Amino acid sequence: MSEAPSETNVVRVPASSTLGREALALRHEVFVLEQGVPVEEEIDEDDATATHFVAIYEGEIVGTLRVVFRPEHAKIGRVVVRRERRELGIARRMMIFAMEYCKALGVNRFYLTAQVDKLGLYEKLGFVTFGPQFLDAGIPHLAMKTY
Repeated sequence: MSEAPSETNVVRVPASSTLGREALALRHEVFVLEQGVPVEEEIDEDDATATHFVAIYEGEIVGTLRVVFRPEHAKIGRVVVRRERRELGIARRMMIFAMEYCKALGVNRFYLTAQVDKLGLYEKLGFVTFGPQFLDAGIPHLAMKTY
């Protein structure tokens, strides 16, 4: 994996904004069209209250993720990068930005569920797996957290 282009900017966006809607369209492209996740499972009740982040490169959204704040941790999810921009470190850049945002709010514990082929990204950011493997939308996942 190489580094995300230095011109890649990560910003927080409201879900109802133009960029927020473009982020949802990217999630649909990756999860529903590429990975076959049922559309009714991709969008959920957390989207309205989540804190959404996007990565922008050359004027277009190339990645997105969301953070849902729970009493015990910040739950990071819906991490996607546009197919032609993968392996550039964009997901890592978004994760670091989102985690720093949470830390600035006093939240230092993080949780996520990762597709098993993506574990390395999260392990490099300090996440550890726990519990048994499970299927989410037919895709093998493991729960991960930071301490």
